[in-house]
Amino acid sequence: MTPLHKAVRVALTEVADPAKAPAMQAYMKSAMPFLGVQAVPLRAALRKVLAEHRIDSAPEWRKTVLAMWRDAEYREERYAAMQLSAFRYYKSFQTLYTVPMYEEMIVTGAWWDYVDDLAINRVGTLLLAFPDTMRPLMLEWAHDGDLWRRRTAILCQNSFKERTDAGLLYACIEPSLADTDFFARKAIGWALRQYAKTSPREVVRYVQHKGLTGLSRREALKNLPVS
Repeated sequence: MTPLHKAVRVALTEVADPAKAPAMQAYMKSAMPFLGVQAVPLRAALRKVLAEHRIDSAPEWRKTVLAMWRDAEYREERYAAMQLSAFRYYKSFQTLYTVPMYEEMIVTGAWWDYVDDLAINRVGTLLLAFPDTMRPLMLEWAHDGDLWRRRTAILCQNSFKERTDAGLLYACIEPSLADTDFFARKAIGWALRQYAKTSPREVVRYVQHKGLTGLSRREALKNLPVS
């Protein structure tokens, strides 16, 4: 365990409410136990610890993120690894070299609380910065047998607004259209709902053209005057 990981564990333990841990674990349907640290105190504790333990190089930062992720005994420690991966000191480290790190976190995390943040705020950022490399990778992930890689490909443009590449969005959605899994259906609808904030008519057209039904349709058209 690295000194930073030790400091993170101490800081989280200090603000934990163990009485809340069972309910948090049950809500998240998590096999990994919780310490009982809710979001606001977690962020506050981590800001202080991460600021006090600066990492000098990108390789060491990636190594530390993955060590914290892999060695976590509590779910909040994995949240800490995610916070470290996005911490302001390391903005310049967000390069294509981080893709394997994020991919491991997505595949081994395999749940929405990890994957959605990584998809939108890490992979999406890389897609904007390195489209020539990331676009074909997202197309590859969209056809992957792993649900969470596919969900990442679908959601990675959720914050793009007018910068959304509709062709890429549709190409990432369509391999999952026949999937009945809740997380695939929800991702499709959510991604389209986000795109509808800037192109509502286009989303209505797409939903009707593809004959989307059920959860995906409801989510896509949720804020539009169409039922």
